[in-house]
Amino acid sequence: MRENKASVELQKPSLALALTPVLLTLAAIGVQIFYFGDFTPHIPLAVGLAITSLVGVKLGFKWKRIEEGVFHVIHVSLPSVSVLICVGMIVGVWIASGTVPSLIYYGLTLLSPAFFLAAAMILCSVVSVSLGTSWGTVGTVGLALMGIGAGFDIPMYWTAGAVVSGAFFGDKVSPLSDTTNLAPAVTGTDIFSHIKNLLPTTIPAMLIALAIYLVAGFSMIDDQTASFERIHSITTALNDNFTISPWLLLPALLVIILAVKRMPPIPSLFAGVLAGGATAMMVQGVGLHEVVTYANYGYSIETGVEAMDSLLNRGGIQSMMWTISLILIALGFGGALEKTRCLETIIQAIMSKVKSFKGVQTSAMLTSFSTNLVAGDPYLSIALPGRMYAPTYRGLGYSTLNLSRAIEEGGTLMSPLVPWNAGGAFVISVLGLGIAEGNVENLLYIPLAFACWISPIIGILYSQLGIFSPKATDAERALWKEQNEAVATTEDLGAAASAAVGTSARLV
Repeated sequence: MRENKASVELQKPSLALALTPVLLTLAAIGVQIFYFGDFTPHIPLAVGLAITSLVGVKLGFKWKRIEEGVFHVIHVSLPSVSVLICVGMIVGVWIASGTVPSLIYYGLTLLSPAFFLAAAMILCSVVSVSLGTSWGTVGTVGLALMGIGAGFDIPMYWTAGAVVSGAFFGDKVSPLSDTTNLAPAVTGTDIFSHIKNLLPTTIPAMLIALAIYLVAGFSMIDDQTASFERIHSITTALNDNFTISPWLLLPALLVIILAVKRMPPIPSLFAGVLAGGATAMMVQGVGLHEVVTYANYGYSIETGVEAMDSLLNRGGIQSMMWTISLILIALGFGGALEKTRCLETIIQAIMSKVKSFKGVQTSAMLTSFSTNLVAGDPYLSIALPGRMYAPTYRGLGYSTLNLSRAIEEGGTLMSPLVPWNAGGAFVISVLGLGIAEGNVENLLYIPLAFACWISPIIGILYSQLGIFSPKATDAERALWKEQNEAVATTEDLGAAASAAVGTSARLV
């Protein structure tokens, strides 16, 4: 009797039933954004979680089991939430210390407005490859670049697009990156072969994006006199309100050095908070209580220059609560979809329709992106398709390096382009795009993050043309034979994906 009950609880939903919570949730988010003009997807995602739970109950799942799925995914995301909290403190304290104002000041005096967008992408790429984290790059260098872009009178969404293109490029190819380690781990390849196989799509995408940013930069700078007057007013305001010095860049340099030495991100970022707080007190004359206040509630100042005030009045742990709450609800939704086997049903339905390598490669990438879209979790978007598609590649005789590239591009690169995804919510919050306040036009950063979406398109094109699509080697076939003895059953796929997500969280 107990076995029959267990089998009822573990039954898979039909495709129509599995799609129901996904489609209803996406429809609710669409109504919220495009009809009401209000970007607050928290409630639609919470309703989606409730609908998914009802689907699970209908299938015979106990609430306790669904709850375990929800809280497990949330639990393994807590390291990422901790990074968000540290970044919130860094933003507030580094503004108070003069680190961010100094970065903005020197950027405005050294960079050319026409070359700014291209330079922003390159700078973020270099820092991101060094740090191995897109979030750390966006929250530090990216924030300063937003200020420089404002000084050059470049629209926020253009600057954000360049920052995201560069930052997530590093997260894709850096051997220090968590997702770059996760993708080969779940597909059974090694990390350096994986990175090498990413270059045929990454390099062309970055070159195309660089060319677009150069053309856009030159086309935006029409009135040089007005631009220089604006820059002068901002640099004057910064000089009047802060001590500006190259020494104030030391807190940022400290975080970079600790990251290069492969120190864990959370202690590294918190060291940056402490260094920034000490600098604020010693150089800017800020009191200890003010430093603590800035770390919690963010920095506040009136410089008399509106563009600077809107940029510098930010940061603090509390500024991250909108993003953190969105991430937790989205991940809970994704955990419920996974636990009730809705995601598994949808993926298997897709897999049953494709038989050729062309179709499988395209489907793997789109599945990874779709998981990003509905589950809100970049790690799950890599782990789940990676585990489920691997046997199909083996059956076709193609290297799973193709799969690791597909899920990296559909997972890592597309994460910041989904506003309610962990990556997208972080970008919107830290860069101050004001989406929550109704500045929905700043969502234009999504199509302007050229490197993020051009790379997957190039990857799909390669699969259709049959180039840069390696077949399985003899060594890889031998490895598969060994791995087949440990292949999880269909029932264990969800647990295996969750375990992979847990592994990735420990790598963050």
